[in-house]
Amino acid sequence: MADLATRKCEACEPGTPPLGREQAEELGKQLDAEWEIEDKRLVRVAKFKNFRDAFGLATRVALLAEEQGHHPDLEVGWGRVSIALTTHTAGGLTDNDFIMAAKIDELLG
Repeated sequence: MADLATRKCEACEPGTPPLGREQAEELGKQLDAEWEIEDKRLVRVAKFKNFRDAFGLATRVALLAEEQGHHPDLEVGWGRVSIALTTHTAGGLTDNDFIMAAKIDELLG
């Protein structure tokens, strides 16, 4: 399987099946350990020393999301950005969520 960060998100059609728990956990091994699978979402909280840097990450993630056509839920606060990924059309996690997470990991360096 190609490195997740080098792949591109692909549009999902309604009815696309979500990944099973085992598949999701296997893909999760390719991500930073800060990512957690919570129910039907992939979640990470990135911490910063100030609001500016947190907002900067949120902006970079937003631009990446537009490029990939896969949009996470973002919550920005002082010194933190909470990122939650899921594929609504599948009702759970798909490859796209892990691809986006890997690309976000690259942004965080």
